Amino acid sequence: MRRALAAGLLALALGGCAIPGWVPFVGKKKEEPPPPAAAAAPRPAPLRVPDAPRPAPAAPPASRPGPDEHVTDRVVAVVNNDAITLTELLEAIAVYRYENRQAGAGPPTDELVQQFITRMIDNRLQLQEAEREKIVVDDAEVEDEVADRMKRLNVPSRAELEKVLESRGVTIEAMKKRIRDSIRVQRVIRRKVTLRVSVTEAEIARYLEANRQKLETGLSYHARHILVLPEAGASDAGWETARIRAELLRTQILQGADFAELARQHSRDASARDGGDLGTLKRGELAQDIEAQILALAPGEVSRPHRSQLGYHIFRLESKEALEGDGLERARAQIRDILFREKYEARLDAWLKEIKQRAIIEIRL
Repeated sequence: MRRALAAGLLALALGGCAIPGWVPFVGKKKEEPPPPAAAAAPRPAPLRVPDAPRPAPAAPPASRPGPDEHVTDRVVAVVNNDAITLTELLEAIAVYRYENRQAGAGPPTDELVQQFITRMIDNRLQLQEAEREKIVVDDAEVEDEVADRMKRLNVPSRAELEKVLESRGVTIEAMKKRIRDSIRVQRVIRRKVTLRVSVTEAEIARYLEANRQKLETGLSYHARHILVLPEAGASDAGWETARIRAELLRTQILQGADFAELARQHSRDASARDGGDLGTLKRGELAQDIEAQILALAPGEVSRPHRSQLGYHIFRLESKEALEGDGLERARAQIRDILFREKYEARLDAWLKEIKQRAIIEIRL
C-alpha cells in the first residue's frame, strides 16, 4: 500500500512541466501560471502557509528512507531522500518577489505555492545531477553575482542589502546559496543539454526555403506612383483613353523625364504632392496585386500601366530589401537561433523527464 501511495505521489509530481531556460531563484523570468492538472488526477489540497514555519512532530520511520535528520522544519517535498522544507519554499518566494520588485504583494497564493513546489523539485533534481558531475562554484563567482544584483536593484551597500533581505525573512547567506545553486544548475544544463545541441547548414537551408515568403514579410521597399483616372462613369472607351495617357507618361519617363515632376502634374493620387513618393513600406501593407507589380521590378525600373478599380497605375521601384547579401546573412542567423532554441528546449525537456523518471519524489501537501 505504501508503494502504491508513493507511486501516486510520484505521478502527481511528474504532472507539472519544466520551464525551459528558467533558472530558479535568479529572478529573470516573470511568474507564469502553472500548467493545468490532468482531468483524471486529483488536485492536491491547498497548502495553508503559516506566519512562521511549524516544526515537524516526528522523524520518518527508520525502515523508510526520509529527509535529513537535522531538518526540524515542516517538509513539503522529498526528492531522492533530499528534503524541501516550508522555510525554503517561503524564502524562495520572498527572494523571487524581492528581485522582481513585488514587495508588499501579500501572502503567497495557493497557485504560487504549487508553482514553486514544481520549480523547486526540478531545481533539486538538477542540483543532484550537478553534484554527480562534481560541479563546483568559487566564492568569488558568487560575490560577483551578488554585486551585480545589487547594481541591478540599485542597492547602495551590502549592509543595505542585508537589511532589505532581513525585512523579508531572508538572510544574505540564503541568497548566496541560491546564487551558487543557480550557477551550478546553469553549468550542468550546459554540459548535459547545450553542448549536445547543434544546427547544420543543411537544416538552415531547408528552413529558409520552406519559410522564404514568411521571412520576406518583414523586409521593406521604397516606391513612387502615378495614378491616371478615367472620367467619372467612363465607358470602355474612357478606360482606353486613360490607358493611352498612362502609356504616354511612361514613355516620357523612359525618355528621361522626371518621374516626380510628372507625378505632381498628372497623378490623381494623394501622393502626387510628394512627387508620387509612397515612402518606405513593409511587405503586406499594400493590396496584394499592387505590391506584386512593384516587387516584380528591379530598382529604378518603371512598370507598365497596371489597371485597378481606381484607374491605371505606373510604379517605379526605388529600392527594396531582399534575402541576399547582408539581408540573407541576417536571416540565416535568425534561422540558426530559431532552430537552436527548438532543439535546446526539446533536449532540455527530454533530460528533465529522464532524471524525473529515475527519481523518487514525494509531495507532502
